[in-house]
Amino acid sequence: MQLSASLGRRATMVAGVAAALAFSAPAEAAPAIGQPAPEFSVVDTNGTPRKLSDLKGKVVVLEWTNADCPFVAKHYGASNMQALQKQAASEGVVWLSVISSAPGEQGHVDAAEANRLTQARDAAPAGVVLDPDGRLGKTYGAVTTPHMYVIDGQGTLRYMGGIDSIASTRAEDLAKADPLFKTAMQAVVSGQPVAQPATRPYGCSVKYKS
Repeated sequence: MQLSASLGRRATMVAGVAAALAFSAPAEAAPAIGQPAPEFSVVDTNGTPRKLSDLKGKVVVLEWTNADCPFVAKHYGASNMQALQKQAASEGVVWLSVISSAPGEQGHVDAAEANRLTQARDAAPAGVVLDPDGRLGKTYGAVTTPHMYVIDGQGTLRYMGGIDSIASTRAEDLAKADPLFKTAMQAVVSGQPVAQPATRPYGCSVKYKS
């Protein structure tokens, strides 16, 4: 009797855990290299609509960012991110910076502040997208700032991961790091295979709404 009751309680507990895991599982599959990138339809901080399907024929870069994150500050403070953005623009790449910080969390800004930051840092994305509810970030599985994605002209995800190979906040490490994202972007622009299509991102965690 006691053994049966114990087994029953254990089965109930396991079932409860399984149900909780199922409930917390993401509703959408994570993006995958070589597969169509998840569609999005957003409006940037200047009021310009940005829809992935409308950008067919263009290489698209998504950069998750947070101005208050020291890892992001490393790349902007050394003008590394700006140089990459300007290179992308010169090659016809549509670069969208995405801010998924929720209200009250580190890095949350409104459109006016986002535009001020862009100008003050001499940044050059094609647009800045605010994602305070985290919908776009979670759709793409963005977990850090920075977290980089490259989508080719056919809408296929070709790269996702880190901006480079040294996970530090030290600007002096930029010269020593393998420029993973830059190499991937150049490969996609030139129609070549990406040697390392998925790498480990590093930085601050994306400050999603809890």
